[in-house]
Amino acid sequence: MRSKKLLYLVTFAILVACFYYFLFRGTDNWKSKPAIISYVKPFQFSTQDGQPYTDKDMLGKVSVVEFFFTTCKGICPKMNGNMAVISKEFASEPDFMVVAHTCDPDRDSVARLKVYADSMKIDTRKWVLLTGRKDSLYQMARSAYLLDDPKNNVANIEDQFMHTQFFALVDRQGKVRGQVYDGLKQPDLDRLRKDIRRILDEK
Repeated sequence: MRSKKLLYLVTFAILVACFYYFLFRGTDNWKSKPAIISYVKPFQFSTQDGQPYTDKDMLGKVSVVEFFFTTCKGICPKMNGNMAVISKEFASEPDFMVVAHTCDPDRDSVARLKVYADSMKIDTRKWVLLTGRKDSLYQMARSAYLLDDPKNNVANIEDQFMHTQFFALVDRQGKVRGQVYDGLKQPDLDRLRKDIRRILDEK
């Protein structure tokens, strides 16, 4: 009698598992979804072409966000080299963007960002370079994208210089997803690629 009950329970469990498999097969419910860790805040910066770029322009796009500066001889060339590989990989995706902000707006004017974009052969339809007020740029890095310690905001902005190697990932609704990705470490870059694909595939 006990063995029959056990058999019924096992059979029932298998049937339930099969039901849910066929119900959700082919949907995003089977995929692990990158967690929401923050949200994009309202902003307005200028692109390398002198055009305004705001948080509204990111809506409907899956964006990888970074902070760099054009005169950097240290980590930035390698970061942007890695970013170029990612950008090329997802170039055919109409909803994919790279959004790069300068850490050094005093030097990185619109004109200088344009020269940098041309030197890197960046397709600015898919990869925008932004400049603006230093305090606004740093606030976004810290409070929205989590790419620098928010406690650094207490210092005088004129005395600060942010230099971060991390990337953020933003979904179509302006939610910062997944984790903070190290733009210099291959395991993080591989994870970023997978998370970009998962978010692009979200319905």
